[in-house]
Amino acid sequence: MVIMAGGSGTRFWPASRNARPKQFLPISGRQSMLAETFARLEGLVPAERVLVVTAAHQAQQVRECLPQLPAENLLAEPMARNTAPCVAWAAHEIARRNPDALQAVLPADHVIEPVEAFQRTILAAAKAAKEVDALYTLGVEPTFPATGYGYIEAGDAFGQMDGIDVLGVKRFVEKPKLERAQEFLQQGGFYWNAGIFVWSSKAILAAIETHVPALIQGLARLDAGEAIESVYPELPSEPIDTAVLEKAGNVRVLPVSYSWNDVGSWAALPDVHAADSDENYRVLSEGAKLIAHDSKGCVAYAEGERVLALIGVENLVVVQAGNATLVCPRERAQDVKLIVERLKKDGPEFL
Repeated sequence: MVIMAGGSGTRFWPASRNARPKQFLPISGRQSMLAETFARLEGLVPAERVLVVTAAHQAQQVRECLPQLPAENLLAEPMARNTAPCVAWAAHEIARRNPDALQAVLPADHVIEPVEAFQRTILAAAKAAKEVDALYTLGVEPTFPATGYGYIEAGDAFGQMDGIDVLGVKRFVEKPKLERAQEFLQQGGFYWNAGIFVWSSKAILAAIETHVPALIQGLARLDAGEAIESVYPELPSEPIDTAVLEKAGNVRVLPVSYSWNDVGSWAALPDVHAADSDENYRVLSEGAKLIAHDSKGCVAYAEGERVLALIGVENLVVVQAGNATLVCPRERAQDVKLIVERLKKDGPEFL
C-alpha cells in the first residue's frame, strides 16, 4: 500500500503552510488526515507493508503522525515533482522488495466512509489485478454535477469482482464547467476520479516505461548506486493521470458508491462535518471557541486558545491559524490559492 503524502494543500491556507500542510491537519476529525488514512488500512494490510511518500522536509511530521510506520517504509522526496515520479519511485521500491507484489496507491488527504466499503473495493480491485494485469482505478458515482473533480467515462463491461462492476475506460476528463458536468450526470456512465489506484508492480512499471521512459531510466540510476537527491530533480514532473493513465489502453474502473470527498478547500467542510446548533461548521482545537450571534452557514477554524466571534454574517469562511487570518465567502474558497500566489512575492514569511 502506498500513501502519497507530499502535497502542499495551498487551498487550506492559513492553516496549511509549507511547514505543516493539509495532510497533517485535523481537517476532518481530531487526528491528522494522514493518520486517518493510515487507520483506514487497519485490518487490510499490516504496517510493514505500507509505504508513505512525502517531501523530505515533512518526513519528521510523518514519523510523529505514524510512529508505527517502519523507518525503511518512508520515502522522502528531495523536491516536489508531481505524482508520476512519486508513483514510479514507490513502485520501483516495492518491486525491488517483491517483484510479484500487488499495490494500491492512495492520497493522504481524502475522507472516505464507511471504512468497510472502502476496504471491500480495494480488495476487489486487487483480485481483479491478480487475474488480469491491467491498471485499476476507483470511480465514485457522482451525486451532483461537481466542477472541482476530474471525471472518468466508463466503457465496456469486463464482468464483476466480488459483486463490483469492472469497466473499461473510454477517457479521462479534466475538471469540467457546470454545464458539461450536468451533461455527464444526465448521460450516465461518468464517475468522479478518486485518484485511488490498484495494480501489480509489473503492470505499472511496464506502463511507465512505455509512456514515460525517462522515469524508468532515472530510477535505474538508483540501482547503480546514485543518491535519490541527484536523481529526483531530473525526473519528469507530471501527474500520473496525464503521464500514464490517459495514454494507457489497459485501464479499468470499479464504480463505488460510498461517501468520498477529497476535501479540496474550506468550502468542503460542510460535506464532512455536521452543522452545530447555530447552523455553522466548526473545526476548533482544544481551547478555541466559536461564538456566533445571528450568523449561520459559516465555516470556522481556529487553533490555540482564542475566540472567533461572528455577528450577523452568513456563509463565510473564517480561519485563524498562527499569525494569519482568512475571511472570505464560502463560494470563493477556491480563490485562497490566489492569496498564496500573492504571498509568494509579497509575504513569503506567511507561507
